[in-house]
Amino acid sequence: MRPRLVLFGDSITELSFADGGWGAALADHFARKADVVLRGFSGYNTRWALRVLARAMEGAAAAADPAAVTVFFGANDASLPERKQVHQHVPLDEYQSNLRSICAYFKEQWPSTKIILITPPPIYEPARIRDMYGEDDPSKLPERTNEAAGTYAQACLTVAKELNHPVIDIWTKMQQFPDWQTSALCDGLHFTPLGNKILFDCVLETLESIGFSQGSLQPDLPLFHDIDPKDPLKAFEI
Repeated sequence: MRPRLVLFGDSITELSFADGGWGAALADHFARKADVVLRGFSGYNTRWALRVLARAMEGAAAAADPAAVTVFFGANDASLPERKQVHQHVPLDEYQSNLRSICAYFKEQWPSTKIILITPPPIYEPARIRDMYGEDDPSKLPERTNEAAGTYAQACLTVAKELNHPVIDIWTKMQQFPDWQTSALCDGLHFTPLGNKILFDCVLETLESIGFSQGSLQPDLPLFHDIDPKDPLKAFEI
């Protein structure tokens, strides 16, 4: 049976199977060797994700535990409590507690599955104002800030270290690229093709660090070039 990779997160995960998305790139990279299962929920924070976790994972695993699951939340949790998207805000301590509970659920349900945490991404505030209000109005305030996202990113790193889970610090990594504000983010939050490529590379690197790589996997059925033209059916003998 093909191993599975489960992607669990908010809109950045939901959109990962769009054109140029990091999830679609993973599915293409592991084609015929592993299945990538999408569980992305736009707008969700860790509080809501924890509430629906059991239902969200129905059908995500088959007879065997998934090889790995990515947990990518925090962008919505970090919405500021006094701003427009207040209903998405989750206090920092609760955010960490929810991450621990989500990880504990996966450990109980899928004991052999590797859990990979991903921090919230950086935020470009002028683009968030345009996205929320449709104009560049200096009197308007963004519903998210890069400073708040960085605080939640650090909290995610702390939980990952505490639980000894691999973690991708996309908040720091993305800001190492020139003009990341517009080259990696399309609206100050969601990813451009470059932003998706940055995360895709990070996920591949993390998967390789836990022993899961394209080279370590075998296709579950014969490849076309392994089929003998003179006796094609021989390749399908068990």
